[in-house]
Amino acid sequence: MVLNSLVREYIGRMLQDISGMKVLILDSQTVSIVSVVYSQSELLQKEVFLVELVDSMSKEPMSHLKAVYFLRPTSDNIQNLRRQLAIPRFGEYHLFFSNILKVTQIQILADSDEHEVVQQVQEFFADFCAIDPYHFTLNLHINHMYMLPAVIDPPSSQNFCDRIVDGIAAVFLALKRRPVIRYQRTSDVAKKIAQETAKLMYEQESGLFDFRRTETSPLLLVIDRRDDPVTPLLTQWTYQAMVHELIGILDNKVDLRNVGTVPKDQQEVVLSSEQDAFFKANIYENFGDLGLNIKQMVDDFQQIAKSNQNIQTIDDMAKFVNNYPEYRKMHGNVSKHVTMVTEMSRIVEERKLMLVSQTEQDLACNGGQAAAYEAVNNLLNNESVSDIDCLRLVMLYALRYEKESPVQLMQLFNKLASRSEKYKSGLVQFLLKQAGVDKRTGDLYGNRDLLNIARNMARGLKGVENVYTQHQPLLFQSMENITKGRLRDIDYPFIGNHFQQGSHIAYLYGGETVLHGAEVSLVAISSVLGACAKIEEEAYSPDQIYFSYTVGQAIQTVVLKHGFESESHVGNSVIDIYANHGNMEKDDFIFKSLPSINVVSWNVIIAGYGKNRDTDKAMDIPQEVVVFVVGGTTYEEARTVALHNAANPGTRFILGGTVVLNSQRFLKDLEEAQKIARSSSIV
Repeated sequence: MVLNSLVREYIGRMLQDISGMKVLILDSQTVSIVSVVYSQSELLQKEVFLVELVDSMSKEPMSHLKAVYFLRPTSDNIQNLRRQLAIPRFGEYHLFFSNILKVTQIQILADSDEHEVVQQVQEFFADFCAIDPYHFTLNLHINHMYMLPAVIDPPSSQNFCDRIVDGIAAVFLALKRRPVIRYQRTSDVAKKIAQETAKLMYEQESGLFDFRRTETSPLLLVIDRRDDPVTPLLTQWTYQAMVHELIGILDNKVDLRNVGTVPKDQQEVVLSSEQDAFFKANIYENFGDLGLNIKQMVDDFQQIAKSNQNIQTIDDMAKFVNNYPEYRKMHGNVSKHVTMVTEMSRIVEERKLMLVSQTEQDLACNGGQAAAYEAVNNLLNNESVSDIDCLRLVMLYALRYEKESPVQLMQLFNKLASRSEKYKSGLVQFLLKQAGVDKRTGDLYGNRDLLNIARNMARGLKGVENVYTQHQPLLFQSMENITKGRLRDIDYPFIGNHFQQGSHIAYLYGGETVLHGAEVSLVAISSVLGACAKIEEEAYSPDQIYFSYTVGQAIQTVVLKHGFESESHVGNSVIDIYANHGNMEKDDFIFKSLPSINVVSWNVIIAGYGKNRDTDKAMDIPQEVVVFVVGGTTYEEARTVALHNAANPGTRFILGGTVVLNSQRFLKDLEEAQKIARSSSIV
């Protein structure tokens, strides 16, 4: 089940089991969580006649209403509830929380219910904003904290991490899964969040996350926005991403109050794939195709409008009245999309974005430093190009060529500073300090890894379908590596040593097994199995390789004798041995017999099938992966995930982040972090 459906189900269960007239009371975060999955008309159908915020409620008694609270379990919300229960305004109180309640919080609520008006207290794990089926956000206002060392502001840093852990936990509780956890090695904040999430799921609340499911564990991958600073800086050319970049989307709503002469009922419009069929069909269309589809929609509407003008009989009038609500809805929908596309066309022309974007794409996707410098320099000399677009261009150039052309880069810095007073303060240099080549893990430009270089050359030879949308986020490469079992442990380590194989206690050398006198234990068994599996990677003779295989078979007998087969990493090592020696029939049997299959198990057997040239079998193995981006996601990345899921039904990715970025928000966070860093003596 996809995320927005899970949240809808939670909200539906809250409201439908409570009969009669209701007031829904939310906080500043749950109002977003509810609004992206439920419309006002749908709430009205559930007999919700009033919606209030918990910290700004009226004091007027309404005993005829039943109060349904849906709140995050924060200290402030608990204290607000305590005060409101002391003087009840409503006939009944039904309390729902979006995450795990502490025992002390439950005790406070129990002690506060002196009038015995509380009917129920429940945890419904919807502590995230499900803006699309496979895309969620936490809407964190202090998103810039991920760029700052924790010592600068320890309380804010801890609050930032705690909110992320809460959100991730709620996603997996809603999915009823407990994941294997990996993180980006070069990011301290990603590591901290991964560790605290693992501690919550495997220690503090291990019982709550133990769903007794036999299928493979999903993977949680925690990564840092700074590993791909290019994607949020680019001009976007597909519908949803373009609206967010040029106008802005918040909680699936678009504010059009500053767009020309817009009717009052169109000043804020909903842009949701679940509520708008045209948007759902065109959400990932490029701007050119979108224009054609808008024209077709307008033509269709004009035909309907023309037929409605030809009312000659009572039957015609009755038909028009019956169809009027649908007609009016269609009119509003056509008007909404025409208004947005017209406004985006105006901005594209005013800011010369087609010219700017071509250079952006070249900087992101193609080589050639000299040509890139000339192109950026020419645009900086063009008065029609806005200051913010010049800043983005210099940033993209700096990220690509910081090591290659420091002299030309300094020339661009100076030219940018002469254009605008605002950007004299070294924002580009601060970006390089945060996300320069020495800070990044992934192969952002596809020029480190031989496979990526070959892929880029092939794409260049074939040409690209659209020069403005040729860029692929780094996430695409990460997803491909996960799916094919190629995500490197050294770059994205696992949390918890129970996912790591082998140790230095035992090893194979020259045909002998050395145990250093260790007794038969789980650690010793794991070490020998790991050594047996890895001998294939070394230049040993056929006799030595056969010996390792024989030892591995013998150790498997010891595993069964001592009951170690219930340990997943032992089973994974056994699978690795048989895969290395080409016995995939035995490998498959052991894999299917594992009491607990995790992502490591999948990766080992996928690699085994690949090594033994059975790629069809390898690719038949499904996975479920949640990628969380500390620092924020983009709609371009959400599109990448959605298209992958549509093309690969056996492998489901879910994307989440602290906020949904456009270039304006990314630069705002960068400026805020720079301001705090400058005022601190620590940085």
